[in-house]
Amino acid sequence: MVSIAPTLPRDFSQLSLAEAAERLAARKLPPVESWRPDRTGDSAMEIRADGSWYHEGGRINRPAMVKLFSTILRREPDGSHVLVTPAEKLVIAVEDTPFRAVEMKSEGTGATRKIIFRLDTDDLILAGADHPLCFGRDPDHPDPRLHVRGAIGNGLEARINRTLYYELADIALAEGGDPLAIWSNGAQFPLVDR
Repeated sequence: MVSIAPTLPRDFSQLSLAEAAERLAARKLPPVESWRPDRTGDSAMEIRADGSWYHEGGRINRPAMVKLFSTILRREPDGSHVLVTPAEKLVIAVEDTPFRAVEMKSEGTGATRKIIFRLDTDDLILAGADHPLCFGRDPDHPDPRLHVRGAIGNGLEARINRTLYYELADIALAEGGDPLAIWSNGAQFPLVDR
C-alpha cells in the first residue's frame, strides 16, 4: 500500500516550523529506490516545466492523482525519470525538474537557521545536508534548486521559484559573509556554486 504525506491541515504560512517538522517526521514514502521490476515501458506521461502533469496529451487536473504519482517517481542513474511500483517501471518525460518549491518558512539566523519548503505537491522539505540547496555556477543566471529525494547529484529536484530565490538572496545579503551563502539545518549553501 502506498502511503503519502499527510495533507496540510491549513495554510502553510500558518504552520510553525515545529509543526512542519512533525509533518516531515510523519511522512512515509514507498521504497521506490529498492524496487527492481522486470516489466518496463512508457507511461505516456510528462511533467512540463511549469510543473503541470499530462497523460497522453491531456492535463491531469486532479491534485490527488499528481500527489500519488509523485510518490512513486524515481530518477535513474542515466538521468531519466520513471514511475515505479514493485510490478513495473514506466518512463515519464520531465522537461525541467519534477517539483517546484512554491513556499518557504525560515526560522533562526546564520548557522542556526532552518528553512522548510512546501512543494507544489504539498510535500515539505527541510533544506540541509540531506536536502541541499544549489544555485548554479553563473551569478547572472541563477539556477536555484532543492534536492528532494534519491541520490544527491542524481536524484529528484525541485525548482525554487524566482520569488523564493530573491527571499533567500535577501537573507544571504543581510547576513553578509564571503562568499554569500544561506544556512539551513546546520549546512551552508553558497549562492554561487564553485
